[in-house]
This record gives sequence, structure tokens and C-alpha cells, in this order.
Amino acid sequence: MPSIIRNLSRADRDGLAAHLLALDAADRRLRFGTPLSDIGVRGYVAGIDFARDAVFGVIDCDLRIVGAAHVARGDGHAEVGLSVLPEFRRRGVGGALLERSAMHARGWYVRKLLMHCLAENAAMRRLAQRQRMRIVTESGESEAWLALAPPDPATVAGEFVADRVGLLDYTLKRLSLAGRTLASAMLPAWNVQ
Repeated sequence: MPSIIRNLSRADRDGLAAHLLALDAADRRLRFGTPLSDIGVRGYVAGIDFARDAVFGVIDCDLRIVGAAHVARGDGHAEVGLSVLPEFRRRGVGGALLERSAMHARGWYVRKLLMHCLAENAAMRRLAQRQRMRIVTESGESEAWLALAPPDPATVAGEFVADRVGLLDYTLKRLSLAGRTLASAMLPAWNVQ
């Protein structure tokens, strides 16, 4: 089943921090290229400029962010960092986030999308290869890049639709969670004889 991706905002900082804090030490090292403490993760999330950059998330039915992409705008390029919780890997979440990141970066009129990772991060290198990114590995690090075409009407329309579908998906999941919460609160009252 394809992943529905939501454009995250400042209001999602706590959820994004919870997502990144749920990664174990080895996964954090692979995501950031260096070991990062809880304080470091919180500082990273607090420093995201949502007005300049883009952050995307895949949300589960309990409204947890299970996959996230931070797309940082650079000078003539954009750089993406991805993370997916272990139980949601190998389901296409990372690929969907990377595709959505590339679509958004095209709208910025940048010429390429970059992704850095440690050379040992085989999962990210495979993801980059599947997305037809060019990969250069040296000194223990890999850099993957994807040439981006300028945006066209289909890109603009695609991003508009993707944003609306992500918002609708999130709204429906919120309503479903509220219904489940209400039902579980009412269940003891219904069982009283």
C-alpha cells in the first residue's frame, strides 16, 4: 500500500522529536552521520526553519510519525535526510518520502537533490539506487544526488494534490483515533449492568 505523506509544520515539532528519539543509537548514527544524544536530537528539531525548509511525514493510525524527511534548501540544491522507524521499513515509506522530497525541491527551482550518508548505510544507498540517484563513496561517506528538472504544471498540480491528500488522510486518522478513544472510554459504562 502506498504511503500517504503529510507536509509537517511547526506544530509537529514534538511529534518529529518523538519520531527521532524512538530511533536507537545505531539508527541515529546512520541518520545523522554521527552519534546524537537526546539533547542533540531535540536541538536539531528545534533548529528546523519550517519557513525555509520542508519536512514531510508518514503518519500511522495512532498519529505517530513513522517516517520523516527533512528537505533543507541550499544554494542551487536541496539536501534531504530520511528516517523510518524499524517496524515500518521495507514497506516503501523511505522511497515515497524521497520521491515527495524531490517533487517539492523541483518547486524550489533547484537543480539537484543531495543525500549524504555513511558508506556503511546500505539501506540508504539501496534507496538512492532505486531512485536512480548517482552515488559517490569516499572516506567512509556516500553522497547521492539526483538531477532535477524545472517544475512544470504537472509538478505543481501533483504537489497540490499530494498536500491535500496528506491533509485529508491526517484528518481521517485524527477522527478515527478520537472515535476509538471515545469508544474505549464508553466501554466500561456499557458493560455495567
